[in-house]
Amino acid sequence: MTPSDGFDFQSLLNVGAGALMGLFGWLGKTLWDAVQELKNDIHKIEIDLPSNYVRKDEFAESFREIRDMLSKIWDKMDGKADR
Repeated sequence: MTPSDGFDFQSLLNVGAGALMGLFGWLGKTLWDAVQELKNDIHKIEIDLPSNYVRKDEFAESFREIRDMLSKIWDKMDGKADR
């Protein structure tokens, strides 16, 4: 084959390299967008988390109240058992 036939190795190499770079560019852009979306999701979770879940100190206080009520109930039951 001669260069005048419209086909040479350099043209094939250029087209192949261009297609490969295009594929890598698309893959990189897709990964970049996915990472940015994950960052936004994590940010939303950080904002929503305190309003959707009980804080540790609130839970401890509620648990302490329940424990005190149960203690009173057990004390009354012990008093009834002695009769």
